[in-house]
Amino acid sequence: MSNTIAILDFGSQYAQLIARRVREAHVYCELFPWDAPSERIMSIKPKAFILSGGPKSVYEPGAPFIQKFILDSNLPILGICYGMQALTHALGGKVDPSAAREYGKATLEPLPGNNLLGNENFQVWMSHGDRITKVPDGFVAWAKSDHSPYAAMADPKKRYFGLQFHPEVNHTIGGAEILRRFVVEIAGVSPEWTPQSIIEQSINQIRQQVGKNRVLAAVSGGVDSSVAAALVHQAIGDQLVAVFVDTGLLRKDEPEQVVKAFREMLGVELVAVQAQDEYFSALKGETDPEKKRRIVGEKFIRIFEKQAKNLGQPKFLVQGTIYPDVVESSAPDRNKADKIKTHHNVGGLPKDMTFELVEPLRFLFKDEVRAVGEALGLPAAMVWRQPFPGPGLTVRCLGEITPERVQRLKEADAILIQELSSAGLLGKNAGTSQAFAVLLPVQSVGVMGDQRTYQEACAIRAVLTDDFMTADWARIPYDVLARVSTRIVNEVPGINRVVYDITSKPPATIEWE
Repeated sequence: MSNTIAILDFGSQYAQLIARRVREAHVYCELFPWDAPSERIMSIKPKAFILSGGPKSVYEPGAPFIQKFILDSNLPILGICYGMQALTHALGGKVDPSAAREYGKATLEPLPGNNLLGNENFQVWMSHGDRITKVPDGFVAWAKSDHSPYAAMADPKKRYFGLQFHPEVNHTIGGAEILRRFVVEIAGVSPEWTPQSIIEQSINQIRQQVGKNRVLAAVSGGVDSSVAAALVHQAIGDQLVAVFVDTGLLRKDEPEQVVKAFREMLGVELVAVQAQDEYFSALKGETDPEKKRRIVGEKFIRIFEKQAKNLGQPKFLVQGTIYPDVVESSAPDRNKADKIKTHHNVGGLPKDMTFELVEPLRFLFKDEVRAVGEALGLPAAMVWRQPFPGPGLTVRCLGEITPERVQRLKEADAILIQELSSAGLLGKNAGTSQAFAVLLPVQSVGVMGDQRTYQEACAIRAVLTDDFMTADWARIPYDVLARVSTRIVNEVPGINRVVYDITSKPPATIEWE
């Protein structure tokens, strides 16, 4: 693949968003740590580089810098925030602390002669404490703001560009179009990254990897594992056998729905394994979320190894790992942004597992996965299913995992989904992109039937998001919340209090653990 963009991450929590916006322009890109080896970065044959923001100052000891081979490549470069400052510093310009730190919304005034920003003033999102006070030789100012005389700069001859603001976030009006202009019009990358091209490339890669070998697919009923299995099935047909493990940690009635979907809708050979007792036994007494994730990952592989022996010992295992899973699970020494959490199908896998993984979605974002699912002809109910974490309800049942507490959570969650659906609020265009219940290991005093209760609390989480990397809490009408609360307290034994989570992402994640 040579029609690509390399994004260098200088420690920004927005780095994934840059990649997401580039993909929206139908251009393939990959995210690399700023100090990744040249062989690794150049292996994708990029046609341009985008440098992310970051929390450091270029004049700090040990601050991240632009590696020499990047500048020697003579390829176009777009620096964003810290990336702009690093570019300025590397080329002999000057970066200084700003007297007035810009954080939040600001008005950008494009200057005449630019071919990236348009001519009209528009709103942007700033997040910086330093600013450019002298541009490098050959550069000119392309925009200014109240506190930044060089809010955008360019050396058109070298095709080097810098933006002090963040075009990747929704708060910047037209930011996605700015990125599209850079990658398509300036860097000259053809917008060929489409669902059909993804399917064609994936099928070729799958066939090349597995040959004539038999392959196991781990399916959970979630979007990712379903699309991954369907993609592999299209590539190798009857060589694939899907294995569904009923962990006891799925949503209410979900196991039956999964089995029906794969056997009847997709025509895939499916083996269903009842493993509820094994999972609850392995998780008994554990409350640490990272350890729970690793227990689920370990158990997951061990069960599949056992099934593999019964199925002739297939060499390959399909998993629905997607790109945010990989990036968020990266250790700090591999990705300069802090590790957020371990995903059970990435960082939670045991080192001594015997399978070779087939991960056809490893470099796709969630909405790209859905687009591929639709192109494969999967049922809409499967493609647009509510997102569900790989470790299941372990990360929504905070504290110790017991059959009683999990059942309590299942019932509360089912009530929430029923009420949102009845109110026409289920789904992004209806008011919520994702909604679920969380059981808290917190007991509080209540009164029911004139008697004192001392029971657990349930939290409701509902968000609106375009990409699941940033999200805002959904404004569910009070009367709907009241019905949900009343039903949960009255119908679910063991819960006497319901609270609503009104935290955005960031600073919180969507899941509680």
